[in-house]
Amino acid sequence: MITEFHFLRPWWLLAVLGAILLVWLFGRQSDMRSRWKNLIAPKLLDHLLIDRGRTRGLRPVHLVAGLLALSGIAVAGPTWERERPPFVEDTAPLAIAIDLGPTMNATDVSPTRLERAKLKVRDIMARRRGARTALFAYAGSAHMVLPLTDDASLIATYLAALSPALMPVPGKDTAKALDVIGAALADETAPGTILLLTDGVERSAFSAFADYKGHNDLMVLGIGTPEGGPVRLGNGEYLTDSSGARVQARLDVDALKDLQSSSRAQVATVTLDDGDVDWIVRRIQTVFAQKSEEGLTRWRDFGWYLTIPIAFLAALTFRRGHTLHWLGSAMLILSLGSPFPAQAADQNEPWAALWWTPDQQGQRAFRAGDFAAAADHFSDPAWRGVSLYRAGRYQDAIDAFARSNTAESYYNQGNALMHLDRPEAAISAYQQALKQRPDWAQAKSNLALAERRKKQKDKEEEEQQQEQAGLDPDQVQFDDKGKRGKEGEVKGGPQTEEMWMRNIQVSPAALLGRKFAIEAAGAAKQ
Repeated sequence: MITEFHFLRPWWLLAVLGAILLVWLFGRQSDMRSRWKNLIAPKLLDHLLIDRGRTRGLRPVHLVAGLLALSGIAVAGPTWERERPPFVEDTAPLAIAIDLGPTMNATDVSPTRLERAKLKVRDIMARRRGARTALFAYAGSAHMVLPLTDDASLIATYLAALSPALMPVPGKDTAKALDVIGAALADETAPGTILLLTDGVERSAFSAFADYKGHNDLMVLGIGTPEGGPVRLGNGEYLTDSSGARVQARLDVDALKDLQSSSRAQVATVTLDDGDVDWIVRRIQTVFAQKSEEGLTRWRDFGWYLTIPIAFLAALTFRRGHTLHWLGSAMLILSLGSPFPAQAADQNEPWAALWWTPDQQGQRAFRAGDFAAAADHFSDPAWRGVSLYRAGRYQDAIDAFARSNTAESYYNQGNALMHLDRPEAAISAYQQALKQRPDWAQAKSNLALAERRKKQKDKEEEEQQQEQAGLDPDQVQFDDKGKRGKEGEVKGGPQTEEMWMRNIQVSPAALLGRKFAIEAAGAAKQ
């Protein structure tokens, strides 16, 4: 602790030297012997001085010097320990990649390796309530299923839909999975963890683990047993070799051990109890705390504690007959106006505006979760937009974000537009963001979601128009009213609305299958 003691703003310590200089100058000014010794003979001077001795005890100048010294030390910012910045996530982001190769349907782990992996993911999610988690799937190709989200029910929905049948490219390419996940987490400032649930890592991918340069921790949980088991197919049969014998998919434990020894990846194998889940969650939090301590922390400013003795000394300057009370008042105001964390004041008190800027008041309200009040205080358009977004005022958030032309501003506008179900405008916003940052994985993912929503919405409108016109889906009719859009709203009965919903609903498995196929086709053309 004492070895880390230092000052955040050491130049303010010059005020201590100023206090010492003030005492010295005042003492020299009040020393009559020193002032007259060069003009009057010493023997005669002794008889002319009425008070030959110095005044004992504390004098007003000492009080003022103490105020100067304490205020200088306080503003200099003494510190000896770190604290986390207020806007950094308190929980580590986690990216889970699930191997969807055909051997994940082996039954050596009940009910299958894949189903056991899904159960482990659900257990991890239950231990990390409120934490952000992303979901990926890979085989011969790698794909994002969901970006980082704290919506556990959404993750559970898409997790249940995962199966080897969704993968457009057979085989196993773990190195590709690392690349895709790394690109998706590239914009994350908080250190996270990449967890792969797989029944083996090919040795050709060892170099990708060894050369990984990201700030995320790598973990691999091997699913399976060394003895292996038959691989179940979708039709109820089992995978066989050329001779007709059932294939026994075995977990190569030696390869996993070699992976851990040749890279920084932490490797373990699945257990029947929650021991593996405990290990994963504990490792995630430990690494997050260590890396936060290294790079995502700041020094805690303890200078504001000195405002207590400063206030006490300033109060003494108001004694009757004290001629320097104005200076004590000035020092007190200076100390209160210095850059100390305003932790004790109430955001809603009127005098808060005397000491903090609008943005500082907005930050205090934001940390307290009062996003509406934060939006009223913030003058910075980005922070005001984020506050309005968190408060659910999406149109106001769009107006705030629109004051800036950065990629982040367009990205945030797109997100707010999606909440307003305006996918066409959101597509334009995401495209503008990607023009400035072409490799922004999250913007690309959200753009794809907006394009799918636009197609779905166009289809809904087309079916609604056909229903209103009393046309069959195969009939086509042109008129001059189509370009003017809908002039009114016709409410159908409950049965009709239910039929529409059945027509437009797409299962998560079908949606993922189409998404993976499109992404694989695009990668093949590059």
